[in-house]
Amino acid sequence: MLKKLILPLLVLASLTAQAQTKKSGKKSKKGAATTQTAPQNLTDSLSYAMGLSAGQFLKSMGAENLNYDMLNKAIAQTLKGDPTLFDISTAQGIMERFVQTSMQKKAVAEKEKAKQFLEQNKKKAGVTETASGLQYEVLKEGNGPKPGPNDQVVVHYAGKLLNGEEFDSSYERGEPVTLGVSGVIPGWTEALQLMPVGSKWRLYIPSELAYGEQGAGRDIPGGATLIFDVELLEITGKK
Repeated sequence: MLKKLILPLLVLASLTAQAQTKKSGKKSKKGAATTQTAPQNLTDSLSYAMGLSAGQFLKSMGAENLNYDMLNKAIAQTLKGDPTLFDISTAQGIMERFVQTSMQKKAVAEKEKAKQFLEQNKKKAGVTETASGLQYEVLKEGNGPKPGPNDQVVVHYAGKLLNGEEFDSSYERGEPVTLGVSGVIPGWTEALQLMPVGSKWRLYIPSELAYGEQGAGRDIPGGATLIFDVELLEITGKK
């Protein structure tokens, strides 16, 4: 992650330095130089495209407020081979702390939003909350056996975030999946052992029973409460 962060920082710093020092050469009627507002050639277009990409990356990392003078100073010293304020190892440590702090802040905000949602959701008719904090709603009640912790089960499912964004779905792929009851996130492990075969439940899984403050990949942020529709189709190899 740090290597991916360094390049956009350097690109942004370089482009910022150019933007602050280069003028288009055109003069206004009052004689003041005007800044270039559109790419004039391929170099301009490439420079702007790289800056746009770097800016989006930095914004996604939460680096919205930067000291551009320090950015310009660092890249100028590096390109000229002049002494820098600290070495790259120290720089990586600083960026790592920033990333961790940024992720923690986002996770705290996500958990607070989820807490408010779960507090209201458990009051709804048909929603049950277990001692662990898992909430579920029975959409269809089956009459088959319930799986144990060592069983393999076949399920169909769809998962989404609180904002309704779907991040995974076996229905979309057109086929159910086989998985171990104890080989999934804790919220699933608990719920599957409560479900009779033939059931379809909607699970509301707090982050503590899902992917925690780290999240999972790009689709599931840290601290996120997840909503799953899970259909238990069969148990394979039940003991």
